[in-house]
Amino acid sequence: MISYPPIDKLLEKVDSRYSLAILAAKRAHQLEAGDFEMLDHYKSDKTVGLALEEIAAGKIAIDPHSDLKEADAEAVDAEEQREDLEKPNDSASGTDAAK
Repeated sequence: MISYPPIDKLLEKVDSRYSLAILAAKRAHQLEAGDFEMLDHYKSDKTVGLALEEIAAGKIAIDPHSDLKEADAEAVDAEEQREDLEKPNDSASGTDAAK
């Protein structure tokens, strides 16, 4: 359950719980991939919490003029995931940093 930021504050920024969940998930994935943090201080230590705090602060919003449809967005996400899987993995190169 979300305790911070309050859901009513989040829903002032995003028009539905569904949109909020999608927006927070996408931003959390960006943060996990190394995207920069938009706030100086966070209360949460988890990426979804960070994303929700950024949404509440008005730093992240849904583009109402975007022509990207949900199916198209899912295709873009799937392509990005395929590209991530195809990237060479340092741990697969045979070098073990622990040795």
